[in-house]
Parts: sequence; structure tokens; C-alpha cells
Amino acid sequence: MTTKKYRMANTVIEVTSIYDKVHEYCKEYETDEQADFFVSITSDDIVFEREKTAREYAYEGKSAPDHSEGVLEETAVYRKIAEQMPKYDTFVFHGSVIAVDGHGFLFTAKSGTGKSTHTALWREYLGDKAIMVNDDKPMLKVTDSGVIAYGTPYNGKHRLGCKMSVPLKAICILTRGEKNSIVRIKKSEAYAMLLQQVYRPQDPLQMAKTLKLVDKLAASVELYKLACNMDIEAAEVAYNAMKG
Repeated sequence: MTTKKYRMANTVIEVTSIYDKVHEYCKEYETDEQADFFVSITSDDIVFEREKTAREYAYEGKSAPDHSEGVLEETAVYRKIAEQMPKYDTFVFHGSVIAVDGHGFLFTAKSGTGKSTHTALWREYLGDKAIMVNDDKPMLKVTDSGVIAYGTPYNGKHRLGCKMSVPLKAICILTRGEKNSIVRIKKSEAYAMLLQQVYRPQDPLQMAKTLKLVDKLAASVELYKLACNMDIEAAEVAYNAMKG
């Protein structure tokens, strides 16, 4: 067993794992500060992740990949962290966050729509002005003065992201379209997608807290819907509308 501490979204988590792979994955976030909460993995947690993966793939009519126990433990650690973060007014969100001129822009969509492709277009269009915060699972901290997006180790298969935070200015829901167009939308129009993309805790109290945080999130940032193709013009249209 190995124990190390990590700072994520201004919260310190002490992680005790069976394998070292978890700590290699999270090493950029290591700290020696006092822990706010503790996560410890058992062999039962790894079995749970393997069975859950098998069920999910079976539902889609596919065979589950033969993940190593070290990889499954990474997922178990992520899940246990995400379960507790609402206590700290924070949750994990499935989306891609990019920072430009000190403002964060979060793109989310159904799987396969092209979140990562779209933020790659922003980096191509804006060059060094655009910084990738997290390409898969950023943490969002909801405060009375706004929402802060944080990088996390859980930044997608291409490991795009960095250890930084940025005030979140806007959330944009992506859809596929032949012509690039963007519109401002209301909270009621965005709410279903926000709920779908947020990590939803199993604990009823933390789920209730998460719902309150999502409600506050939707009221605190600008909300958009973008119909886009894979041309760089999509980034230009989105950026010019969202930068304010």
C-alpha cells in the first residue's frame, strides 16, 4: 500500500492505494499539506470497477477491455474523490475547458460530438492565447462570486490539460451542424445536458448537494448552444460570440 496527498480544486485528498499507478497518474498534483479527506482502495473496489465496466460494455453489445488492476484502481480513486467533492462545493464535470485571456470556456456535448476537436480548433485559431485547462473531467467549484474551473489529473486519453484554475465565463453545448451558428440559451434549455454531464454521487445527501450546485452553476455563467462543423470557422464564430 502507498499513501500520498494531492491538491485538486483547492481541496487536499490523501489517497492510499494498492498499486503505484494511481500515484504516477496524479503526480503533478502532489502536496504535503494537511488532508481535507481520505480515500483508501481495497480489492473489493477494483472488483466493483471491473464488474461495472463489464455491465456497461454488455449494455452496448460490446466485450469489455481487459484492464489491469492498476488501471481499474485509478478509476476507483477517481470515483471516490468525485463522490466526496460536493461537500466542498465542487463537482466533476464531463467537458473540455479552455482558458483565454483569464476566462474559462467549457464545452460539453453527447459523446462523439467533438468537444476535444472543437477546443483543438480554438488552440489553432488563437494560438498561445488559448490554454487547455482540462480536456475531459475538470472540477468546477461554485462560490458566491462565481464558478472556478480547475484542471485535474483526469484529462482524457491524450492527457491534455494543466494544473491551473480559471474563472468560468461560459458553458457551450455543442451540436453537429453544416453551418456554424451560436445562440445564447436559457437555464431551462441547458439544464438537462448539465445534469447529464455532471458526476452524480450515489450518496443521496451528496446528490442533493450536487443538484443545488448545478442550479447555482446554471445561474452564474453564460449559457450557449453551438451548431458547428469541424472547420476552424467554428472556433472563430464561438469565440467572437462568447468573449463578450
